[in-house]
Amino acid sequence: MNLRSNRRKPPELVLIPLLDVLLVLLIFFMVSTTFKEKDASRLHLQLPQAEGTEERPDQDPGHLRITIDQAGNFYIDDQAVVDQQTQTLVRAINGALGERKGLPVLIQADALTPHQAVMAVLDAAAQLGLLKIAFSATRTASR
Repeated sequence: MNLRSNRRKPPELVLIPLLDVLLVLLIFFMVSTTFKEKDASRLHLQLPQAEGTEERPDQDPGHLRITIDQAGNFYIDDQAVVDQQTQTLVRAINGALGERKGLPVLIQADALTPHQAVMAVLDAAAQLGLLKIAFSATRTASR
C-alpha cells in the first residue's frame, strides 16, 4: 500500500525562449516600418544659376535654337510652332533641320516655363535622333 499522495511538481514556466521570440518580432517590426515626415511628399529644389564667363554670339548657324515661352509655346529659330503637341514639334524640327540631321539643339526656356514643355522638346529631339542638346541660361549678376 502506498500511503503517500501523488503530488506532482508545479510546472516551470521558461521565459527565455518567449523573450527571444518577442525580441525577434520587435526587431522585425522596427526594420520593416517606414517613417514618414510631415512634409516628405514635397521635394524642395533650388535651381542652379549659370556663372560662366564665356560669350557666345546670338545668331550661331551651327545649331538649331528652340525657344519656349512662359505659356509653353515653341519657337524654332524664331518661327512659331502651330500648337504644343509633341508630334507637331517633331514635324517642325524635322522641317527646320532639312538635310542637316546631326545639328546640335539649343533649348532656351523661360524661367517660368512648364517642365512638361521642356520634356516635350527633349522627347521630340530623341525621336529624331538628335543627341547633342544644350540648355541656354542667363549669367547671374556679378557680385
